[in-house]
Formats: sequence, structure tokens, C-alpha cells
Amino acid sequence: MADLVVVAPPRPELDDLAGRVAGWARDGEQVEAYVARGRHTSVRAFGGDVEFLSSAETEGVGIRVVAGHRQGFAYAASLDPRVIEETLAEARDNAEFGTVDEYLGLAEPDGVAPVELDLYRPDAATFPTEAKVELALELERATRAADPRIKGVESADYGDSELSAAIATSTGIRTSARRTVCSVWSTAMADDGSGTQTGGGYSVARTPHDLDVAEAAADAARRATRLLGAVKPPTQRLTMVLEPSVAASLTGILAGLLSGMAVLKGRSFLAGTLGEPVASPLLTLVDDPTDPEAYGASQYDAEGLASRRNVLLDGGVVRMFLQNTYTGRRSGVPSTASAVRGGYKSTPGVGSRALSLAPGDLDQEALLAAIGHGVLVQSVTGMHSGVNATTGDFSVGIQGLMVRGGELAEPVREATVASTLQRILRDVVAVGSDREWLPGGAAGMTLAIGHVTLSGS
Repeated sequence: MADLVVVAPPRPELDDLAGRVAGWARDGEQVEAYVARGRHTSVRAFGGDVEFLSSAETEGVGIRVVAGHRQGFAYAASLDPRVIEETLAEARDNAEFGTVDEYLGLAEPDGVAPVELDLYRPDAATFPTEAKVELALELERATRAADPRIKGVESADYGDSELSAAIATSTGIRTSARRTVCSVWSTAMADDGSGTQTGGGYSVARTPHDLDVAEAAADAARRATRLLGAVKPPTQRLTMVLEPSVAASLTGILAGLLSGMAVLKGRSFLAGTLGEPVASPLLTLVDDPTDPEAYGASQYDAEGLASRRNVLLDGGVVRMFLQNTYTGRRSGVPSTASAVRGGYKSTPGVGSRALSLAPGDLDQEALLAAIGHGVLVQSVTGMHSGVNATTGDFSVGIQGLMVRGGELAEPVREATVASTLQRILRDVVAVGSDREWLPGGAAGMTLAIGHVTLSGS
């Protein structure tokens, strides 16, 4: 699990600085400044000691210049005024050598009002480093003590991040935001003589004071020990039930297929399906960065447009594709405020930030009882390498537990599920009520898919 990122307004100089840079635009050109400052901490405990500790503060600016339908970009890991002037000059120079593209241009205010979001916790910024180290050490101790069959802890980590960012453009955009997020995560190793199994657990919050180390440790131990004695199952046809974290990975792939950029590049089999049913009526997929419970929430997208709730699938019907300014112009539609970027070193792309299926009515226990026979998938291998976005081909390895009579039975491993995304989407038979926001930009919940062939022995 990667370190989590943290965006109440940042220190005023970031907003003012971005505004000054945007104000340097010449006649006939557009200028965008993305200014950011962040603090990140990572701690790993191993063997009762600190294996590594890193704490870093970063700041920098990324500048885009659009002139004559050409775009130039440059960045610098400094907010020194002279360096920023040089960076702007470099972006202008790069624009002269850019490829002419009639759709290039910065975002413009679209009249959507931003939602007030409280995503920053002051105590997260002042939490002592020594206390962060102790959380990682405590997590390792708690994981080892959770079950006598836990023979080791592969990793026990603490991570946090605080990010302040401001965006200003010569087209009239001026925004700023700040957020905090932190997490602990553990990977337990269990062994009872039948072989070693691993399982992970985590806790995520906006402040370290809200992290639940005991829950993360217990979850890691439970997931590892329940796989002990796993066997290769016989090949059979059944209902596949995805645990929330696995379901979140699947919906993340689906969101990628609903990206305007993927459609333009011919990398999505969903191209041309707007308004058409492509999935079970049980599936409603929403990207809502205005939801404060989502750890990918933010008032603005990476181009400075106000975030909004975007319904991608409604009852299985494709309602929209995610767009930033560029892909929207090429597609002849407005931006959905879905611009994302990795920081000041990159230009905006397209992506989801707070993705979730609409929850159903059953928790996981009731859902398993309803399906009767199936397999509960705890983890997968090859979720990305085994999925072809263009054709929909789907082939992944799975690890989990059989479901018999509606209850969990023997653990299984070395099994494969091969199908197509088109069929998987249409064969969803239940969506769980157990939504949980995961680290990053998605929520997970139990998801049941019928008529799946499990290939084993």
C-alpha cells in the first residue's frame, strides 16, 4: 500500500505566487501555474526496530504555456522567484517546438461553484516523528500477538502526507486547497506447518489520532491465518464474490475504460457505448470528489475547475466519460472536472478521484448466505497485466475461500478465473452494503459475479 496523500487554504504565498505567474502571460498566449508544497513521512518497523524512516518536504512549480495551438511545459523544484522566471522562459521555449493541436488550451471558469470540504487536520502536521515511529512499532507488535500462528510480519508501516497546492491561469482560474491523510498497514505471515500464507490489514484517516492500529493488526492476522492449508480447487462453475479491496481494483479498471482519453486513443471497448446498457442494472458507478469521506476528495481538479459528482454508469447504462479540458474539447463535450496530475512535475491527465459503486442492501455475511455456493476472492494476481482494455479479455489468479451452504469453507490457491469484462459486468448478481473508503481514490464493497468458471485442478 502506497503512502497516502494529504489538501482549508494553504499558506497565502502559494496562491499569490501562482497568480503572479499567470499574470505574466503575453498577448496571444495562455499561462498556467501549478504551485505545490508537501510534507511526507514513511516509517517501517521490522524485528522490533525501525528498518527505515524518511521524512521529506518538497515544493515546486509546474508551468504550462499555450501559444499558437502549441503547448510547452516546464517545472522546477524551487519557488525561488528567479528560478520561476527561468521555468516560465523554458516553458515558452518548449511551446515553440510543440506540435500544433487545435484543441490545446487551458481550462476556463465554467460557473460551477466549489463545495466546501474540510480535508485538513492541523494536528496531523504537528504529530511528533517519535509518535509516528511508535505507531509502526506498535503495529508490528500487535500483528505478531494477534494469533500464535503468526510467525512473522513482512511489513509494518506508517505513512502520512500533507499537501498544499494552488492553481492560477491567465484564463481566469485561481484556486487553492490543502489536505492531510495518514495510514498504517501490516502484512502478516502465518504458518501452521502447511506452508506460509500472508494477509494484509490497514487503517486510514486524516489524522494519526484516528488510526486504529489494533484493527489493522487483527485484520492482517485474520486474512493470513484463514488461508492456511489452502489447496488447489477442482475446476467448476460458480459465483465469484470479490472482497471490497478486490472489487475496488475492478471498478478502477472500469473507470479507466470510461476515460475520455482512453476512448480517444482507441484503448477502451466501451467507446461508442454512450447511452447504452453495458452492465447489470445493479451497477451504478459514481466518481464524486465532493464526498468528504473519500480520501481522494478535493474541492478542485488538477486544472482548477470545481469538483462535481459524475455518474458514469447508471443502472448499467453508460451516462458519461471522464473528461479534462483537452479530451472534452476533442470529444465536443465540457470537462467533467476530472483532470488529475502526479504533482508539479506533470501536466494534467484524466482520471477518477473518488470512485464508488452505489451500495446494495446486504452485508457480506448475508450476501454469502444468499449465493450459497461460490468462492470468496481475498486477493488476485495479474489484475492489470491480465486485463486487456481494448478487447475486454480477463484472466487473473485468485486466492480465497470456498463458500458452501452460504458459509466460508476451505481456503483455495493456484486457481484462475478467465472471462471477459463484458461478461463480468453483465453477470453481477449482488452489490454489498459494506462500502469502505480505501487509501487512494476509491471505495470498495463486496461484489458478487455469477456464472464464472474457476480453473484449478
